[in-house]
Amino acid sequence: MFPGSFDPFTAGHQNILKRALTMFDTVVVAVGINQDKRGFYTPAQKLDIIRQATEGMKGVNIIQYDGLTVDICRKLGIKHIVRGVRNMLDFENERAIADANRRLAPEIETIIIPTAQEFAHISSSAVRDLIQHHGDTSLFEPEGVILPQAGQ
Repeated sequence: MFPGSFDPFTAGHQNILKRALTMFDTVVVAVGINQDKRGFYTPAQKLDIIRQATEGMKGVNIIQYDGLTVDICRKLGIKHIVRGVRNMLDFENERAIADANRRLAPEIETIIIPTAQEFAHISSSAVRDLIQHHGDTSLFEPEGVILPQAGQ
């Protein structure tokens, strides 16, 4: 499972997904829904962006979920969580989450994949900032994806 808020799904996310598919026959891209937080994109828009980004990719399933990641992994029989990191700060945050998940579900392992260097500067928050200021997001989004303006 490759979980995240994906607000929006970026070229960096796509890179991690493609690399995860070299390790696993199927990867579930799981869009987490946080009821306490309003996202930039609606859940439906996030799913649509990911569908566009993964069109033609074999072995990708896309779902939406609410709750703990380890709970949905258990429900679906998934034994590995894939996470991407851009830098050491990301690594420390992901390691803390992986440690907590291991305590909650020792049967589920987290695989941390460093983002390829050419995508290390990309973050969803940077893409959102570009959108809000009418900047060009084409270098940050997966090829073929058309990002809607927020609220559309």
